[in-house]
Amino acid sequence: MSETSLGTVTGYTGDYKGRIGNIIRDARKHRGLTQAQLADLLSTSQSAINRIEKGHQNLSLEMLARIGAALDSEIVALGAGPTHLRVTGPTTLSGSIDVKTSKNAGVALLCASLLNRGRTTLRKVARIEEVNRILEVLNSLGVQTRWLNDENDLEIVPPKELRLDAIDEVAARRTRTIINFLGPLLHDYDTFELPYAGGCDLGTRTVEPHMTALRSFGLDVKATEGSYHAQVNRAIEPSAPIVLTERGDTVTTNTLMAAARRPGTTVIRNASSNYMVQDLCFYLQKLGVVIEGIGTTTLTVTGLASIDVDVDYAPSEDPIEAMSLLAAAIVTKSSITIRRAPIEFLEIELATLGEMGFHYGLSEEYVARNGRTRLVDLTTYESDLHAPLDKIHPMPFPGLNIDNLPFFAVIAAVAEGQTMLHDWVYENRAIYLTELNKLGGHVKLLDPHRVMIEGPTHFSGTEVVCPPALRPAVVILLAMLASKGTSVLRSTYVIHRGYEDLAERLNLLGANIEPFRDI
Repeated sequence: MSETSLGTVTGYTGDYKGRIGNIIRDARKHRGLTQAQLADLLSTSQSAINRIEKGHQNLSLEMLARIGAALDSEIVALGAGPTHLRVTGPTTLSGSIDVKTSKNAGVALLCASLLNRGRTTLRKVARIEEVNRILEVLNSLGVQTRWLNDENDLEIVPPKELRLDAIDEVAARRTRTIINFLGPLLHDYDTFELPYAGGCDLGTRTVEPHMTALRSFGLDVKATEGSYHAQVNRAIEPSAPIVLTERGDTVTTNTLMAAARRPGTTVIRNASSNYMVQDLCFYLQKLGVVIEGIGTTTLTVTGLASIDVDVDYAPSEDPIEAMSLLAAAIVTKSSITIRRAPIEFLEIELATLGEMGFHYGLSEEYVARNGRTRLVDLTTYESDLHAPLDKIHPMPFPGLNIDNLPFFAVIAAVAEGQTMLHDWVYENRAIYLTELNKLGGHVKLLDPHRVMIEGPTHFSGTEVVCPPALRPAVVILLAMLASKGTSVLRSTYVIHRGYEDLAERLNLLGANIEPFRDI
């Protein structure tokens, strides 16, 4: 048996059961599950989950493995065990690096490929764990997928009929993206079922807006026993503009896919105009769908009853990865060039950084492979930063991106003065930013949504268990680059869900990051 993945037993003394219980509790909350919901997934009682999380329950290897599968977190691993990262710092980065294509666009496009009976070829797809999970689901439905080359070009060929009864439930429960199958599937099936993962309980903030919008297309969904039970009433069609109750990215993409194969015209208001929504719109246009208002909050969609075309599409670059690399340069006081940065989706972030004293240069704009998205090469310069006058908070595009907010925690940590971050979207994400304190940071949690950060920080190396949230996990890694001495980041699977070869690519810029496993 190796060390536990989210928090290791090795090196700890005392109440290891309590520590494991805390790890399970944190992972459960990150997945958006209640104790009762986790109990249902494990066919046990809520009181048993309560005892486990309090460290009052002996756990077998089998139970730890089942909990890990339910929470999509490798609580315990056999054999080689989970991957950790050993970081030697402080680091000075140099050179150039290309931004890879968008994780969230790639995920949306994989779902949208179900609208097309022809072959879809996607160029330079992010080869990450989240994509792998969706491909496993698609393959189980009978969709043929294959990687074409080392450039990560991906071919998707649907069958004549999807095998919905053969869906890979394990893979489906390991990705929240499964909810974005509702929009494509409602066109061809009067009834169907989809397994869902934690966090997808009807009535929660993240799910109810989907249901509200899709009811306009005759879709009625009931969630029981861990599955969506969907029924479509073909007599119901949108009779008025659909007003989304939340300007969410996945809500908008789901509604777009529902509208794409409706022959009439659908108007979607309060739509997200974020990067992955725009990429989806450009792809749907290649399928023959007419979409007006791309980049605005009102989309007018004239769909097609049937789509059967061979299409080739290149999703644009990922602004969140660009921000990750930008933060890496800032905290290490390095001058690097970040090539192919989607400037349209970084302008507020750069303006905020400019107010904090950050110096940078931009190349002339050029166009991404999709022919639409504006890119630049961004060069960073060593800068002495100060805290902004106001708090930093996210907003729907064109505001500061919700996923970019955590990077301002490590940036604020190296700036002079106090910075408040207000993460109003997520209930449990801000708390993970306090992990910077283990490296010498001064991060105070004010409430579930706000942290106060005091800088400048002189980071020192230590061992930290990877938070179960993607962006905060990368924030800790970036702080380790600036830390004096050796740091260890334990159990980094969550980073692989959203980033391809991040450690290796940082090493090409001069970082000293060594992956290792416990034997």
